[in-house]
Amino acid sequence: MEYIKKSLPEGLNKKGLALLIFGVIILAAAFVFEPDRAFFDYLWIYMFLISIAVGSLGLVALEYMVGATWSTPFRRVMEITASMIPFLIILVVPLFFGLHDLYHWTHEDAVQADKLLISKSPYLNIEFFAIRTAVILLLWVLFYWIITKNSESQDESGDIKYTLRNIKLSMAFGPLFLITLTITAIDWMMSLEPHWFSTIFGVYFFAGTLVAALAVNTFIIINLKEGGYLHPQIDVIHFYSFATLMFGFNVFWGYIGFSQYMLIWYADMPEETFWMMQRWEGSWKYVSIGLIFLHFVIPFLILVGRQAKTNLKLLKNMTIWMLVMHAYDLYWIIMPTYMKNGAEFGWTELSFPLIVTGLTIILFKLKADKLNLIPVGDPKLQAGLDFHL
Repeated sequence: MEYIKKSLPEGLNKKGLALLIFGVIILAAAFVFEPDRAFFDYLWIYMFLISIAVGSLGLVALEYMVGATWSTPFRRVMEITASMIPFLIILVVPLFFGLHDLYHWTHEDAVQADKLLISKSPYLNIEFFAIRTAVILLLWVLFYWIITKNSESQDESGDIKYTLRNIKLSMAFGPLFLITLTITAIDWMMSLEPHWFSTIFGVYFFAGTLVAALAVNTFIIINLKEGGYLHPQIDVIHFYSFATLMFGFNVFWGYIGFSQYMLIWYADMPEETFWMMQRWEGSWKYVSIGLIFLHFVIPFLILVGRQAKTNLKLLKNMTIWMLVMHAYDLYWIIMPTYMKNGAEFGWTELSFPLIVTGLTIILFKLKADKLNLIPVGDPKLQAGLDFHL
């Protein structure tokens, strides 16, 4: 395969490091002056990083499972984005110091006085919570390491056996991806309100995760294309499928969100309705209305047409929009537990975009410098480059 790899600009690391340092300083100040709020902000950051890292690995596995060829020239970018997964083990540690500040079910006196929490205590207890978290993180790291190792080894040999191995691994990871993402959503976000019941919450987070993963990878790939870092045969038509998937999963997110609301409204059970009613108190009402229009209606109207899906400038702007909307969605899920009377965006939340952007840039640059940006040894690569609608 004729392909000349170009190194990414050296200045990227400095920009990423500067953003990360400023973000960490703001977050550190938040832990000093508003420690309770800082833990909620950190949880917000962590759940977003899970979405883009684990979601990217999910997209890699999806390609192998369905035998897609159009995405093969871009798979390495998604593998590099998923390289954040091992760091999730380190990043989760501060949250365990804040379990008491975040979760009502960690208060023994409160549990003993609450029959419902007593009934949930076999699942909602710190020891089992820590075990679940550790097992899930280790599974993510294990599958990430083996799948990407096979893909990178194929660059050297071009042997199809690595593709066959990754197909089997991806078939195993597929259901685990859904299960572990659901457990993570329930443990870290749903249990913020341990009295609440929802059987669809895991699917809701799954849909948002795939939207975010598609958005961040599409944004990176468009920038690499504009900078001349990808194979010259890659054309704007290759981005149509990315845009279609992002559009489709965002519609799915809207459908699941509406389904969850409709079922809660129709059943009118107190243990379900209070969660929605809480997001209709004070200024949270406007945040909830905004989520409908900004996360669903506007992207739907912009991306529904065919022309928008191949307009790279528009598509790049929409990827940024969708990433902001996923952050908005997570904020809407997490922060009402801390701010029950109304939404109040403060200076502590400024750490979010700085830390997420800075960390993503640094890790992507470090990993990309060691690898080809396209999987040059994959037998499906030429079919992917020749892809046309």
